[in-house]
Amino acid sequence: MVENNKIVQNFYKTLELKGYKGKIVSAQHIPELRNDVQKLYEQKLLDPKFYEEYKSFFEFEPEVDFPQIRSLFIISVPVPQFEAIFHWNNKEISLLIPPTYLYGLKIVNQMIELVNNILEPNGYKTTYARLPQKTLAVRCGLAEYGRNNITYVQGMGSFHRLTTLYSDFPTEEDNWQELKLMELCEECSACTLKCPTGAIPTDRVLLRVMRCLTYHNEQPLEVPFPNWIDPTWHNCLVGCLHCQKVCPANKKVKNWTEKGPEFSEEETKIILDGISFDDLHKEIKDKIEKYDLVNYFELLPRNLTPFL
Repeated sequence: MVENNKIVQNFYKTLELKGYKGKIVSAQHIPELRNDVQKLYEQKLLDPKFYEEYKSFFEFEPEVDFPQIRSLFIISVPVPQFEAIFHWNNKEISLLIPPTYLYGLKIVNQMIELVNNILEPNGYKTTYARLPQKTLAVRCGLAEYGRNNITYVQGMGSFHRLTTLYSDFPTEEDNWQELKLMELCEECSACTLKCPTGAIPTDRVLLRVMRCLTYHNEQPLEVPFPNWIDPTWHNCLVGCLHCQKVCPANKKVKNWTEKGPEFSEEETKIILDGISFDDLHKEIKDKIEKYDLVNYFELLPRNLTPFL
């Protein structure tokens, strides 16, 4: 048990040195995470179409290469927004990409390496976990929900990315709690007022997903934007930052922006023409890969159009 305490202390010390935050949670709570998602559907708070998409992301009974999942390691890493620039008709169009969109796999691999370096010398294993991470983060006290259904971590605001790992490490640590809203939200309605689509209600901590711009600009190229969406509401290359930019909890991080890709007029035209990624010439393909936009490349012609 003393040795396990040293492992836990090492984990938290490592996170502190890197500017990360995290928690270790008993795996016995996995069924509760499944129930949290199921309850929302049963209460008719989730659109059936979205629910089917949403639940397909998760593995509540995963196959792992160790005998028993005993714990969950969840880590929050601060991440910026990125600026992508497109040149078109002698204009420079600057568009933001919100935190959490880019370099996800890179961060996951870094967190696996970080935890493995702590656990493996002591005979324990870990692997990536596909769980409802926002719910887990709030349940274990790592994060709090904003009224916009986004998680906020102290010192990072909503500019962070969560990674969860399964492990056979036995833990006595348990900080399980009820889902709750940030105290800051109780007397604040900034995000509700700023959201142009009315996606953020005041009577629950759950978006009206089918009204959210983020949901609609993550759809495939062949799916048109609904007629009720005003083109002037769009504000990002993918996703949306309306609610995060006005949130008081993001006051210190809302302007944290890193340089993303820049595309010439010729490259922008290639993107707008809908050429498949595999058919791109090497220079633009390398740029898309460098800035981790491969997963969103097919969305770009559709999402760029409102800004041209």
